[in-house]
Amino acid sequence: MPDISKQRNDAMCRRVVLYGCPNYADAGSHQCVTLAQIARKVAAVAGYAFAGAFETCGAERTPEAKALPFYFVPLDTVVGLDQAARLGIQGAADLFGGVVPFAFVSTKAITHGLVAPGAAAPEGWCGGFAERTQDAVLPGFTTFSREDAALAGRRLLEDGPVRLKEPCGIGGLGQQVVANAAALDRALAEMDRTTLETHGIVLERDLDEPQTWSVGQIEVSGLRASYCGTQDLTSNNRGHPVYGGSTLTVVRGGFEELLAQPFHARALAAVRAAMVYHEAALACFPGMFLSRCNYDVAAGRAAGGNGARANGHALLGVLEQSWRVGGATGAELAALAALQADPKRRRVVASTREIYGVDAEVPPGAEIYFQGEDRHVGALTKYALLEPDADGNA
Repeated sequence: MPDISKQRNDAMCRRVVLYGCPNYADAGSHQCVTLAQIARKVAAVAGYAFAGAFETCGAERTPEAKALPFYFVPLDTVVGLDQAARLGIQGAADLFGGVVPFAFVSTKAITHGLVAPGAAAPEGWCGGFAERTQDAVLPGFTTFSREDAALAGRRLLEDGPVRLKEPCGIGGLGQQVVANAAALDRALAEMDRTTLETHGIVLERDLDEPQTWSVGQIEVSGLRASYCGTQDLTSNNRGHPVYGGSTLTVVRGGFEELLAQPFHARALAAVRAAMVYHEAALACFPGMFLSRCNYDVAAGRAAGGNGARANGHALLGVLEQSWRVGGATGAELAALAALQADPKRRRVVASTREIYGVDAEVPPGAEIYFQGEDRHVGALTKYALLEPDADGNA
């Protein structure tokens, strides 16, 4: 992540705007309301003014408006260097999130290599990324045709069950596990060919009872912090397991400062894997830049099967990346504000929680990002909270 502390940072001439969520006050959408609250928090940390949605205020043409450059908080990773330039996003100091040159770069698709030289791939594909990250991810492939997916799946099935993942899926959605070739063929036959060829499908070794860490970094107004933490699951209003929040140990500085923390060995290994993935992305996809990144890293034993090589073998690897506002962002910003308030403070523990159902209890001191009835998921409460800092273990 580039050092943006020396880039333009005059608090009197920046306006924080949302991008990709014009109706940010929609009480029936937890996503838009949360994004607006995050943008307000970013503005408070940076000392900027919150100006609402870019789609609305971006149309201003007065000299006064033109003199106030925007700072963007996008709903999604910004795709296309030309698109970023048209918005006035010139570097990491201009947004909370990331800019990538091609759409597939922002998805799980980049995590694995192709099944064979010359296999189908989108414009901009970089085989060097998989070469750099092969020891930092789980065994797997990314494919962009049904035939390549069948070949990749059969190769992986020699060692046990395989997880199929839609590259654009969020929070575990769009995933299934197959244990044999027949199940693989059925799963692939049900996939829309055009969607598969456009977005691809990820196939990787499945893990038994994995432990997942969140490793990431944010930078706002020249203040950089990095973190490692764990995720929790909860039950949504339909009783299905979903993301329930994160607890993060956040340190002032970059990933190297994070490695100096008293984490246990597997957490440190997760940090190192995330660093490899992060550096490979910046090296292999020229022009991209980030001010917020998060990497989900899982460790566990390869799910059982008939294979001889990796059955039950311990594995650790990055599952996916996020270069946009995410579920842990409330905790990230709470920690960043605490570090900003006390320049001598080096470490903060912060958490986010997502609670489904009515009458959710919110602890004192929590910052609520959404509390209400979402039109899609029902009653939901989302908040961030500073936690007591015990020993820094993750």
